[in-house]
Amino acid sequence: MSTKTDTSLRTVWEEPNAVQIKVKPDDIEPPIWRRLVVPLTTTLSELHHILQAAMGWTDSHLHQFEIGGLRYGDPDMLNQDRFEGDAQAFDASEVRLRDFQFRYGDGPSFVYVYDFGDDWRHTVRLEKLLALSPAPKTGTCTEGARCCPPEDVGGPHGYFEFLRVLLSPEPDELEEQKHLKR
Repeated sequence: MSTKTDTSLRTVWEEPNAVQIKVKPDDIEPPIWRRLVVPLTTTLSELHHILQAAMGWTDSHLHQFEIGGLRYGDPDMLNQDRFEGDAQAFDASEVRLRDFQFRYGDGPSFVYVYDFGDDWRHTVRLEKLLALSPAPKTGTCTEGARCCPPEDVGGPHGYFEFLRVLLSPEPDELEEQKHLKR
């Protein structure tokens, strides 16, 4: 009888230090998406900058995260023009991704809103916890599909119009098309 230990059956639990995220702008078909790996210690404020880089945007507009009926972002800016009935905004730098509860096979999701005029709404799904060696120090885009919309294009509706003008402009839109293809 062998006393050799079968290492293929041994399971070692490692403390998670990262989270895999999928972000997708809502109301765009076929979908545009990015899969990211970020440190579990990332704050929502830091995640905003990671999402900006992943989408190719310039952080030129206000943003907020909508989570469980609450809003997170820059509370001074967001609460300044709050309408009656709007949820109060809380500081995004005080919430870390590790604060979310994960259930096996069903990671939490929330909404990231960028550019309140264009109203880009994104579904952010925390797909799974990861134990990586070495632990990541910043966010990394690992996968994705399709180019992201340009800044200030007018939200999903404006983006579809932008694509229409690029692909099949009307005669009076030819000059605009030249500008768009720069």
